[in-house]
Amino acid sequence: MKRVLLKLSGEALSGGKGTGFDEATVLGVAGQISEVVSKGISLGIVIGGGNFWRGRTSETIQRVQADQIGMLATVMNALYVSEICRHVGLKTAVYTPFACGGFTKLYSVDDVEESFRQGKVVFFAGGTGHPYFSTDTGTVLRATEMKAEAILLAKAVDGIYDSDPKLNPQAKRYDEISIDEVIEKKLQAMDLTASIMCMEQRIPMLVFALEEKDSIIHAVDGDFHGTRVTV
Repeated sequence: MKRVLLKLSGEALSGGKGTGFDEATVLGVAGQISEVVSKGISLGIVIGGGNFWRGRTSETIQRVQADQIGMLATVMNALYVSEICRHVGLKTAVYTPFACGGFTKLYSVDDVEESFRQGKVVFFAGGTGHPYFSTDTGTVLRATEMKAEAILLAKAVDGIYDSDPKLNPQAKRYDEISIDEVIEKKLQAMDLTASIMCMEQRIPMLVFALEEKDSIIHAVDGDFHGTRVTV
C-alpha cells in the first residue's frame, strides 16, 4: 500500500483510563507512524473524540450542540497527537472543515495533496463539519477524497465480533468478513452510514486493537491480529 487512512480511537489513546491522554501510549503510536511513513506510505489520520466527549449519550443538550462539542474534541486530539509526532521527527499538518483561528488549516483537497507531496502526516480533524455525521463517516469521506487504498481502524477492541465482547464472553471474532455482511448483520465496525459509504467506494478495512504491540505496523504489512473487511 502506498496511501492509507488510519482511524484512531480516542478512547484507546487514554491507555485504558477512558478519558484524557496516556502519553506513553501516544508516543508508542507516534513511533509506529514514523515507521509507516519511513516505508514511503502517505498517511492520513482521523481521531475520534471518545476520550473527551460522547455527545450521543447526553440527555440534557440537543444533538446539534452535542455533535459540535464532539468535533472540537477531535480537534484537541489531532493537535496533541500531531505535536507528539513532531516530537519524534515527523512533519505534520492538521486540517479542519471549519476555521479554528491559527490552530489548523482549512480543509482543501489540493492543500492535502501538497502536504502529502511534502512528506507530511495529515490529520483530518473536526469530522465532516456537520452534526449528525460521526467521525466514522468523516473517516470514509476523507479516505475517499485522498484516494486511500485501505482504512486502518485502530480501536479499543481487537476486531469485529458477532456481539459485544464486553457483554458476551462467548462473542465470536471474525478473521475476515465482507462489508456486505457487516451491513446486513449491522455489526459495529463503523456506524451504518460509514459502512454503506465504504461499500459504495469499495475501500477495504483492517480492524485491530491499538494496544497490541506494533499493531499499526503489522496492519500495514498485512500481518495482523484482527478483522479484515473485504469489498
